[in-house]
Amino acid sequence: MPTFFEAKQLVTPGELLAEGEYQAGENTYVEAGKIFASRIGLVDLENKKVNVVALRAFYVPKPGDIVIGSVIEVGFNGWTIDIKAPYTAMLRASDVLSRPFKPQNDELSQVLDAGDLIVAKIASFDRAHDPQLTVGEPGLGKITRGQLMRVIPTKIPRVIGRKGSMISMIKTETNCQIILGLNGVILVTGKNPADEELAMKAIKKIEDESHTTGLTDRITQLLKEAKAKPEEIKQ
Repeated sequence: MPTFFEAKQLVTPGELLAEGEYQAGENTYVEAGKIFASRIGLVDLENKKVNVVALRAFYVPKPGDIVIGSVIEVGFNGWTIDIKAPYTAMLRASDVLSRPFKPQNDELSQVLDAGDLIVAKIASFDRAHDPQLTVGEPGLGKITRGQLMRVIPTKIPRVIGRKGSMISMIKTETNCQIILGLNGVILVTGKNPADEELAMKAIKKIEDESHTTGLTDRITQLLKEAKAKPEEIKQ
């Protein structure tokens, strides 16, 4: 049974994507046993489910951006990193190792292996080349603890708030360290899981209600009520 697209192909509403045994996923619809795109975006296939990720939900890399990504491949002289963008990123071994890189001696999977998570900065990017990452600054590198969550990248400024007011309040009220990847991936690290869950609950509320007024007051109330009744945090 055929599909009619390549991975991460740009599609438009009404475009035929697949037919047969495939399932309609996000931003698609079924008509006469065939799956069509319902929004403009990038199409992908996951476990027989055809999804279209709307363009507004995609992160476009810019030099200087802080991102959170995962290692998807260990190469000969570096790593391929998934940064939740239409492009995979590259992290060179020479940027990670504190000594000269020797391919004949260095086993890169012992430094970073597939599935490992990192906080990195976009060092360079243009449309002709995949993004290049760096971890050579304080606060960057392999993630060893905390919880990850994803939000639509365009909602990150709302999570930050005016002059950083929103995210500062969440950090203070939950006692969590929060790293906001501009690619929509957020790392929340607290002293205990309950604090992390509270911070994530507040961030999720911001994402869901970012278009509304009075949001700061509602987030403040959420945090205060949750701290007063910690048993309700996960509800």
